[in-house]
Amino acid sequence: MTEFLLVFALAIALGWPLGRYLAAVMRGAPMRGDALFGWIERPLYRLLGIDPAQGMDWKAYAKAFLLSNLVLGLLAWLVFMTQAWLPLNPNDAPNMRWDLALHTMVSFLTNTNQQHYAGQAQLSHLAQMTGIVGLQVVTPMMGLALVVATLRGFFGGRGKNTTEAQGNGGADVGNYWADVIRPAVRVMLPLCLLWSVLLTWQGVPSTLQGGPVATPVDAAAQMGEQKIAVGPVAPMVAAKQLGTNGGGWYGPNSAVPLENPTPLSNLLETLAIILIPVSIAFMVGSFTGRRKFTALVFGTMLTMSLVSAGAALWSESLSGTSTDIAVMEGKEVRFGAAPSALWAAVTTQTSNGSVNAMHDSLAPLTGLVTLGNMLVNSIWGGIGCGLQQFLVYLLLSVFLAGLMTGRTPELFGRKIEAHEVKLLAVLVLLQPLVLLGLTALTLAVPAITGTSNPSFHGISQVFYEYTSAFANNGSGFEGLGDATYWWNLSASLVLALGRYPALILPLAIAASLARKRAAPEGPGTLQIETPTFALTLIAVVVILTLLQFMPVLVLGPIADHLALGAL
Repeated sequence: MTEFLLVFALAIALGWPLGRYLAAVMRGAPMRGDALFGWIERPLYRLLGIDPAQGMDWKAYAKAFLLSNLVLGLLAWLVFMTQAWLPLNPNDAPNMRWDLALHTMVSFLTNTNQQHYAGQAQLSHLAQMTGIVGLQVVTPMMGLALVVATLRGFFGGRGKNTTEAQGNGGADVGNYWADVIRPAVRVMLPLCLLWSVLLTWQGVPSTLQGGPVATPVDAAAQMGEQKIAVGPVAPMVAAKQLGTNGGGWYGPNSAVPLENPTPLSNLLETLAIILIPVSIAFMVGSFTGRRKFTALVFGTMLTMSLVSAGAALWSESLSGTSTDIAVMEGKEVRFGAAPSALWAAVTTQTSNGSVNAMHDSLAPLTGLVTLGNMLVNSIWGGIGCGLQQFLVYLLLSVFLAGLMTGRTPELFGRKIEAHEVKLLAVLVLLQPLVLLGLTALTLAVPAITGTSNPSFHGISQVFYEYTSAFANNGSGFEGLGDATYWWNLSASLVLALGRYPALILPLAIAASLARKRAAPEGPGTLQIETPTFALTLIAVVVILTLLQFMPVLVLGPIADHLALGAL
């Protein structure tokens, strides 16, 4: 409980000033740090051949986003498939098979970091530092850029500009390249530097050497020697935690003492998971000029977060199944049940997905909590994409509230009409179609399922894998044999479907709203920045994302809990 209170208190205390700073960075106005950061940013702009002041309409913005993803994805895929022939490979990691390399590339390109490999054995230092950490730094900023562009669209764009955006007749939603580079240089990299120093101080390795060779104490292991895999672990852990990435240097992630050696490192890594997502909630008010909007966003997210984390802590520490010794399987005794439950809650409330305990071994109801968090995907959410999903729920709530009260649905003075509702319907229907369809298909063909448990838990394993991929989370019930052609290719499809429509379609909706004349607020205007509307929004979230998945949740974690309680 102490760590629970400390993590949230620190996240709020640090997130408030960081959110105000983020707002200033994303506005692009002159700042005190321009002289320091400009010498890094200007060469990047020249290399890309772009003018950071030139605006884009939503189509140009989305095309730039997709182009950057295509180029980075192809480069990373090539590195993974040729790493054995490249330098900085002291552990002699082999080339990845094409399907595993494809899944790894798509996973890290979508800010998911779902891993079907063991990083310490199957990736070289070069692949880790470029294909993995490089994407862990850049892709969160892409999500932030898209949500900032969407917010600009909601309020009519950036105003008058003699730009490409005006020439095409669309609202100026910003410059994609500047919106990615500025926060990467001014926010993400400085925070990663600070956290990597703190983690190195706590004992996380930070070296380019291949690691020492040790003689196993237990002769029954029939191993003459064992090479301890180390490398530049601390910088990667900093990036994976701060960027809601989650992919670890080691297969068991932050459950490994080399990646998370002390109680203080555990606190730092847990705090890092939610620090930037919390700061983005605070950023909204300063960026949009509507302070009460921050209260709606932050208050709603915090309420759902506290309920989720409290449920996980109760399930692991106080519920009827918490006394079963089997529940301690997969947990680090040095951390205990409560810190493991807290980490499991916040890592799935965001799109982080890192673990300090094996989720496959969590109490069944804790597994239910983590699944629920990912199905909602906007309790805090990933960097940018969490707020983007929140805006989708906001639009749906405004539309439904307008229908119930007999008012024309409008947001920030702009009417929500048939075109916007159709795009929202695509996003609402895509999630159950993808998750339930592929889960049913996989379970129907035992040869491709790969579960380690044929009972209720086996259903949870399959559904969790696809849910984690669609939510761009990356955690897993690791009893699943997922390093196969089927899992690599089907999960890659789900990763892409969970990332790109969820970021681009809200931007298209915002651009559509920006073309409409904003009506002044009056007595008949729906007030969204109120506790009553916040409760309405939470109800919409619960109905849309939890009740529609109730059958599979009953067949999976709930049945698993009842079966365990009957033993």
